Parts: sequence; C-alpha cells; structure tokens
Amino acid sequence: MDFEELANEHKDAVYRQMIRVCGNREDAEDVLIEALLKAYRNLEKLRDAEAFRGWLAIIARRICWQVKEQHALAPLLQLSALEDEGRQIASPEEPADAKLAMRQMKSVMAAALAALPPVDREVYELRDIQELPGEEVAQRLKISLSAMKSRLHRARRGLREQIDAALTGK
Repeated sequence: MDFEELANEHKDAVYRQMIRVCGNREDAEDVLIEALLKAYRNLEKLRDAEAFRGWLAIIARRICWQVKEQHALAPLLQLSALEDEGRQIASPEEPADAKLAMRQMKSVMAAALAALPPVDREVYELRDIQELPGEEVAQRLKISLSAMKSRLHRARRGLREQIDAALTGK
C-alpha cells in the first residue's frame, strides 16, 4: 500500500467531514494533519486499502473530539493557572465597599434634599432630578423663568453646603 497515494485520494473527503464534525476549518485542518500522521505510523494495522477512508475518518473524529474536550477545558485550566499564580478573577459585581459608599452617598443626598426649603426642593426635583426643561418647570410652578433659575441656584448651593457639612463632619 502506498500511503501517499491513499492519503491524496481520501484526504479531501475526510477534511470535509472534519469541517462538519469540528465546526471550523482551522481545527479541521489540524485534525486532518494529525490523523494522517497517526495513520502513517499505524499503516501496518490496516488490512484492506479499500477501508482507508473510513479508517482515516475514525482516527480524525477521535482527534476532533479530543480537540473539542481541550477547548471545553481551556477556561478551567486558565482559572487553575490564575489560582496557581495567586491571582483572582475580578467579579462582575460591584465591590461591597463601593456599594456601601453609594448607599451612604444616597443617604447624605436624601438628607440634604430634605433639609432644603420646600420651594427650592420642588424646583430642584423638577429640574435636576426629573430633568424637565426650565420653561416647563416655571410653568408648572406658575413662576417666571428668572424666579425658577434663582430658586434652582439656591437649591443647588444649599445641597452643596449640606453635603459638604455631612462629608466633612462640620
């Protein structure tokens, strides 16, 4: 049996099978090369040259399954390597200290907002929290645009002072 002749005759058909089995051309090429190498090393085990294509396909399928197993295990191996190096993977969740800081900031903000005079708080909530246009805020409150701007300025200044006092402890 001439291996080169058999390989040339059947490699294309086995390659097309491996594209379907492996799922992509790159893996199929690698699998075919490895399968041909194994077939060459074990050619003496093949009794009938007519069975070469089926025999090569079986070898290639087994190699493809091994490749797929390796791909499936790759993330676990990477995790294991990171652990061996003493590193950790960052959690997609926000760190606990950041969550606590956000809760505290929200609490400080709520207290500062509650401390504003009601007319200033109302303007601030409509303009900065609900993000309504200034003209609409003025219309809703039945005040002039300049009065709305003045109240908003006082509200923002008051909030800043309240927040600064809460954060500095003064």
